[in-house]
Amino acid sequence: MSVEIEVGLENAARVPRITEEELALEETPKGLANPRVRRLLYTGGAVVLAAISGLYLYFHNRETTDDAQVDGHITPMASKVYGRVAEVLVDDNQPVKAGQVLVKIDPRDYQAAVDQAKAALALAESEARSAGVDVPRTRENVASGTSSADAQLMGAQADLAKAQATYDQAQTADLALAQANVEKSRANAELAKADLARYTPLMEKGEISKQQYDAAKANADATASALKADQEKLAQARRNVDVAKAQLDAATARVEQARAGVASAHADVKQVSMKAADAQAKLAKVEQARGALDAAQLNLSYTEITAPVDGVATHKQVEPGQIVQAGQGLLVVVPLHNVWVTANFKETQLKNMR
Repeated sequence: MSVEIEVGLENAARVPRITEEELALEETPKGLANPRVRRLLYTGGAVVLAAISGLYLYFHNRETTDDAQVDGHITPMASKVYGRVAEVLVDDNQPVKAGQVLVKIDPRDYQAAVDQAKAALALAESEARSAGVDVPRTRENVASGTSSADAQLMGAQADLAKAQATYDQAQTADLALAQANVEKSRANAELAKADLARYTPLMEKGEISKQQYDAAKANADATASALKADQEKLAQARRNVDVAKAQLDAATARVEQARAGVASAHADVKQVSMKAADAQAKLAKVEQARGALDAAQLNLSYTEITAPVDGVATHKQVEPGQIVQAGQGLLVVVPLHNVWVTANFKETQLKNMR
C-alpha cells in the first residue's frame, strides 16, 4: 500500500504546473476579437451589399407611374327589334360565354308574325300546285281580252318607268344632296363649336360680353341641331332608296305578269305558255312567302340577345319590363383574352425610354 502512494506522488511531481497567466490566455476572446464574430459580420455585410447591388441593377433603368389603367376591346350589345324586355339574364360584371342568352324580348308579336308567314307560305304553295294542274286544262279553255291585256301592260310599263325614275332620283340626286347637306352642317357645327371654345375663356376673363358668348353658344346649339336634322334626312334618304328599289322590283314583276297576259291574249295557242308562266309566278310567290317567313323567323331570333364572345358583361342599361327600340344599347361585353395596360408617364421620365 505504501508503494502505490509513493509512485503516485512521484508522478504528480513530474506534471508541469499551469500558472494563472496561462489560464487567462486560454479564455475565449470577446467582440471583434472573436474570429467567429468577425466571420459573421463579413458574411452579413456581403449579403447586404449583394442585396443593394441587385436592387440598384433592377431599378436603375426602370420608370414607374401611378397613372395607368387596363384597357381592352368592347362589344356593345343592342336590340335589333322593338319590344318589351321580358327577362334580363345577366348582371353587371358577370362572366359570360359566347352564345349565352343575355336579354330576352317578349317574342309573342314576332311569333305571331312567324305563324302568319307560315300560313302565307302554305297558301302560296297551294296556289302554285293548283297553277301547275291548270296548265293541261288551258289547252281547251282559252279566253282572253286583248285590249285589257295591252292596257295592263302599258300601265305596268308606265309604273315601271316611274318607279325607275324614282329609284334613280333617290339613289343619286336625293342621296347626294342629303350627304352634301350633312357635310355642310358638320362643317358649320364644328366651326361654331370652335368659336364657342374660343369665347368661353374670353368671357370668363371679361374680355367679351355675356351677350357675345350667348350668341356663340346659341349658334353652336343651332348648328348642332341642324347637323342632327340633316343626318336624319340622310338616313331617310337611304331608306327611300330601299323603298324605291322595292317599288321598282314590284313594278318589274307587274310588267312581267302583264306581258304574260298580253301574250296569252294575242295568241290562244300561247295560253299554255301563259299558264306555265303563271305557275312560275306562283312559284315566285312561294319564294317570296318563304323569304317573308325567313325574315319573320330572323326577327323572332332577335328577341334573344346573346353574347358574341366570351367575356364579362358590364354597363348594363336594361331592366325587365322596359320598352326598347331597335338599335338601343343594352349592355357591353368586354372580352378578357385581349387586354392591355395604358400607362401615362411624365415628360422627364421619357428621355431615356426606348
